[in-house]
Parts: sequence; structure tokens; C-alpha cells
Amino acid sequence: AIDFTVPAVTERHAQACAAGGHALVVGTTGLGASELAALKAAAGRIPVLHARNMSLGVTVLTELVHQAAALLGPGFDAEITEAHHRHKKDSPSGTALQLGEAIAAARGRQLPDLAVYSRPRLAATERPDGAIGFSSVRGGAIVGDHTVLLAGTEELLELTHRATDRALFARGALRAAIWLVGQPAGMHTLREVLGLPV
Repeated sequence: AIDFTVPAVTERHAQACAAGGHALVVGTTGLGASELAALKAAAGRIPVLHARNMSLGVTVLTELVHQAAALLGPGFDAEITEAHHRHKKDSPSGTALQLGEAIAAARGRQLPDLAVYSRPRLAATERPDGAIGFSSVRGGAIVGDHTVLLAGTEELLELTHRATDRALFARGALRAAIWLVGQPAGMHTLREVLGLPV
């Protein structure tokens, strides 16, 4: 089964797939603790793959961001900008959070300890050391743009992914579903689908 619906039904879908012995691919974003717990419980009986973004390119971007952050170190400030269509409900996007987690992990930290989601117009303080800043844009019919900026004092590195057609998410989910069939019960990732080390 492939689920791209809403968090309110994720738990029921996970339970139904586990009861029926069906592998489950979930691309729904904005999942909370109870939905993630339901996926983990289902993974005790069936193979489950959950990804905030089913783009294979975003999976590669996340790997590159982790490597860049690890190689450049904490002396490079990290900023993540994401843009989506005007109807997107979550902000920052799940993909932006995934990229932030990759940077935090490369620095041996947890994202909640470093994330800055808003900045007051007249902030009295400078940027905190090690902060990972997030900016969200909502407008028009933007499918999904994500840019990670690693800014040093003498150079900038930008890594960007642009989705130009929503069909890419369906193709990624189908590739994940084909791969997932026959896998053992447990939680799986798009990294595994691409053959990257877990």
C-alpha cells in the first residue's frame, strides 16, 4: 500500500496493513508522535518505509548536505530555505526539517537544540553559534524548492533541489514500493532503496 493522505488516518492505515500482511510506503508529511509510533508498531509485523519526501533526488541531497556539513564543520553557518505552493499546510516543510537533521547529525547534535524557525524584526541578539535557520516561502503553484546555504566568512556553498513536476513523488513511491516487497518486517528508508549505507 502507498499512503499519501493526511496524518489523521495514518494510524488506521498502518493497523490495516499490519493486519493484512501488506507492506506499507508512507509519504504523508506532518506526522506526530502517535502516527510515528503506529508506523513503528506496524513495522513489527510488516516492512514499512516512511519518507517525508519521496524524491530520490532529495534523498541524495540529504546525503550531500550531511557530508558537506561534516566536512566544513560548525564554522559555517547553516540556513535552509524552502518554497512551496500557497496551499501547503506545514511550515517548515518536512524535507527542510530532514535537511536540518542531517546538518545537526553531522555536528553531533539534535535539531531541536539548534533550530531557529523565526527571527524577530528587531532582534537584540546576534545569530547563535551553530544555529540552523529556516525560512519558508508560500505562493503560487511552486512544487517544492529546497536550498541549504553553508556560509563561511570567505565562501558560500549552496546545495539546491527543485521539484518541477509532482510526478517525481509518485515515481519515487513506486520505486520504493517495488523495492519494499519481499523485505523483512521493520522500518526502512529511501537510503536503502538507493543502496546507501544505513
